[in-house]
Amino acid sequence: MAAIEVDGVSKRYGETIAVDRLTLRAGAGELLVLVGGSGSGKTTTLKMVNRLIEPDSGSIRIGGRDVGAEPAPLLRRRIGYCFQQIGLFPHLSVAENVAVTPRLLGWPEPRIRARVDELLALVELPPATFRERAPSELSGGQQQRVGLARALAAEPELLLMDEPFGALDPLTRDTLQERFQEIRRALGITTLFVTHDMAEALALGDRIAVLERGALVQIGTPVELLRAPASESVAHLLATPRRQAARIDALLRAAEPRA
Repeated sequence: MAAIEVDGVSKRYGETIAVDRLTLRAGAGELLVLVGGSGSGKTTTLKMVNRLIEPDSGSIRIGGRDVGAEPAPLLRRRIGYCFQQIGLFPHLSVAENVAVTPRLLGWPEPRIRARVDELLALVELPPATFRERAPSELSGGQQQRVGLARALAAEPELLLMDEPFGALDPLTRDTLQERFQEIRRALGITTLFVTHDMAEALALGDRIAVLERGALVQIGTPVELLRAPASESVAHLLATPRRQAARIDALLRAAEPRA
């Protein structure tokens, strides 16, 4: 799998700075979380990686290759993209949704069918049960599993995830987070993961990049951020998961049998 390098990238909309000279790197197989409040530049950065948005300056490289060196549609076919709205095609079956990119790439049908079945099994949707179902027949969690399978279908070099679990109920969200981590580690795929939820960032990220008003405030492992937040804004983002952890710890201690 390929490393991704974002080098001095900026994007403006009129007088508004969306991303400000952003530089960061995710190593091959790493999950790098981009976290920050609304307007911090997270999603804009993600969209510049697969050229849904073009940067004003700077460069982005995947596996050492500049993303601008090939037509955008070809670039996107080697990047998996999974997002909160899921975006399954309602007129296609589950199997047809997963197969979209491999078909665009001209894979032979036996290879496509084998890949679809492999991925449906991987996301715990038995192919015999789910292949021919319509998206409307699935729960929200099942639809998100199909979205993840579709993002992985063409064996991408890089996976981009934009709030993929944000619309799910807490139990389904937790289950999918755990399954996603298992799949990602098994495949060794490099991932950029956008969230506004610091607890999710701490739970999933190998490293976390905190953005504020389009600029990088701090980047480090979850332990490094918890141990030494670089600014008040980072400390503020960490305050909620700290409070949640403290409350749960107090409840667990209170529930312990007394001697």
